[in-house]
Amino acid sequence: MKAVQRPTILILGAGAVGLSFAGRLAGVAAVYAACRPVHAGAIRERGLAMDGIWGSGTIEGITPITGSEEVPPGIDLIIITAKGTDTLAICEEYAGAIRGRPVASLQNGIGNEDIIARYTDTVIGGTVTTNFSMVGPGHVRVQSESAPACFGVWSGDGREALDRLIVTIRAAGIPVEASPDIRAGKWTKALLNIAVNPICAILRAPVGAAADADIREIVTALIHETFAVAGAEGIRFPWATADDYLAYLFSVQVPDFATVYPSMYYDVLQGRQTEIDLLNGYVARLGDHHGIPVPQNWCITGLIRYIQAHPDGA
Repeated sequence: MKAVQRPTILILGAGAVGLSFAGRLAGVAAVYAACRPVHAGAIRERGLAMDGIWGSGTIEGITPITGSEEVPPGIDLIIITAKGTDTLAICEEYAGAIRGRPVASLQNGIGNEDIIARYTDTVIGGTVTTNFSMVGPGHVRVQSESAPACFGVWSGDGREALDRLIVTIRAAGIPVEASPDIRAGKWTKALLNIAVNPICAILRAPVGAAADADIREIVTALIHETFAVAGAEGIRFPWATADDYLAYLFSVQVPDFATVYPSMYYDVLQGRQTEIDLLNGYVARLGDHHGIPVPQNWCITGLIRYIQAHPDGA
């Protein structure tokens, strides 16, 4: 990435996460955000409305786009914040812009970076545990922040691009750290989603439902299977054992998010495709590959797939 004082950043799949980052980055970079027409129109008309812990007000200086033909020359860095179900389509549509440029993934699930790597050599993986939401057209809210965003080189010679990304995000006032092992970081971030997202979607309940005695047994099995598969993949978690993580899950994470409905709940409620195949489905496929029994992850994946295929309940 060329050494410019104000980098030019393209954010692809800019929903709540992408537009929130755009709102902060606009102060230190030239930001183009590929978003839905309803948000693009609102931002062109009055700027991006933003409120919450990252600041409140109207942000000017973001250029919304709705198609690849609107991408300007001279993009320094691309950040993809689209749902994992849209990663391949985004990469196909914006292949011309992606090719030859460093691309950072700030997406849920495991496997997005491998898709992006088909289109460019330098891929940076990222995680974020901040609670973002769309309030309305061109209006985002940042509700809470559990930990700094993390980025690390996934593939290619991305050290310079990573350093520049970290410096830029930090200059925008967003807490961020460099990760020495972003693969482990992505798996670690996915643990909570694997444990509770499909449960909440199936039960139509908030995260606190995972603490129910009967549901807790299912969650425990999901995590034990996931740790076994991750170990076969050479992934090292911050917790030595599945039981160590489960203690943290039920004493810290579930209480902290007890009243929150995860994105998969809303996907199911609105008849959209979920990220199940980048979470429990991903674990289940790898389990079969390694010869590790993963019945609970296959069960949960099958239930969510059925719900997706039958949104009217028939």
